[in-house]
Amino acid sequence: MNPAAEFDVIVYGASGYTGRLVAEHLARRYGVGGEVRWAMAGRSADKLAQVRDEIGAPAETPLVVADADDPASLKAMVRSTKAVITTVGPYQLYGSALVAACAAAGTDYLDLCGEPNWMRQMIDAHEAQAKASGARIVFSCGFDSIPFELGVLFLQETAQARLGRPVPRVKGRVRSMQGGFSGGTAASLKATMAAVAKDPAVFQVLASPFGLTPGFEGPSQPPGMAPEHDPDLGAWVAPFVMATINTKNVHRSNALMGHRYGADFVYDEMIIAPSEEAAKAMAQMGGGLGGEGGPKPGEGPTKEEREAGFFDVLFVGVDRDGRQMRVSVHGDKDPGYGCTSKMIAESALCLVKEKTDVPGGIWTPGAAMQAALIARLEANAGMQFKVE
Repeated sequence: MNPAAEFDVIVYGASGYTGRLVAEHLARRYGVGGEVRWAMAGRSADKLAQVRDEIGAPAETPLVVADADDPASLKAMVRSTKAVITTVGPYQLYGSALVAACAAAGTDYLDLCGEPNWMRQMIDAHEAQAKASGARIVFSCGFDSIPFELGVLFLQETAQARLGRPVPRVKGRVRSMQGGFSGGTAASLKATMAAVAKDPAVFQVLASPFGLTPGFEGPSQPPGMAPEHDPDLGAWVAPFVMATINTKNVHRSNALMGHRYGADFVYDEMIIAPSEEAAKAMAQMGGGLGGEGGPKPGEGPTKEEREAGFFDVLFVGVDRDGRQMRVSVHGDKDPGYGCTSKMIAESALCLVKEKTDVPGGIWTPGAAMQAALIARLEANAGMQFKVE
């Protein structure tokens, strides 16, 4: 973190669909010029000014011009702030230069990345420099993967308090969800498939639950690729499309915390179906991700659709003696946009306001911020973490 910076947070990509929602949350919750010093950044000053006015942010909201294709502008931006929130994806196409600039400058970086192949590249390329400069690089600060990663952390902390130890097996089960994935999610998937076609080694990272824990390979994990009956829930479950990224982040989080959940920890994610037939149909549909008709990058649902959205995820922990622990994580808006924009904004503020003692490196939100982030999300982002 850059303690002498002019801003606490800059929202890079603020004229895009998701970036606008992040800026809107900051403007409504914190105003401008108060306890949080923040700015909007993007390629066009005119577009930024237009968005600033449309979201009702004060006229004095600072605007910063920066472009992923102009390294000098990125360096100037990151030197001016403690943290950069970037919503400019796919990150494997537009994010590498910004990560490099933040790692070099000691500036915190937060994104919404669900692209494990690129995340692993960034870990290999920049972790040592981030540790040296003090930059905290934090990927996946949205619906992938905060509710899941923090849900497991919350369950394990509850297990520690009630059972005296963490549990070796946790199941993440999406109970209900309304609202779409972002257009950026679809574009990221397309870019990742293109990366696999270009370099087959990329597939190894995608296929392994431990693709983001270089040097550590844990026990065999459930594949979660076919519908099955879950005896702990007494229900049918189907593959969940985000499990590929979320499970990797959960295992990385465990590793970053010194294997707090155990080196033999087993975790999987699936989505609960109302029947066997429904589970099979959901599996054929792609595990909860819509087809070709989804939004394009920069597009998204109406405000009414975002407001009507929600998510509810159950976590079941199973101890070696068979005892179970259950917790849930709820969000009050559309997961891919409404909740995601609040999660990344609050993650950045948690990092620069409350977790200033976290050392530099490439982090997951849960490992870096832990209970402080749970508290902030409950207070400011419409999320609930409950013991069931």
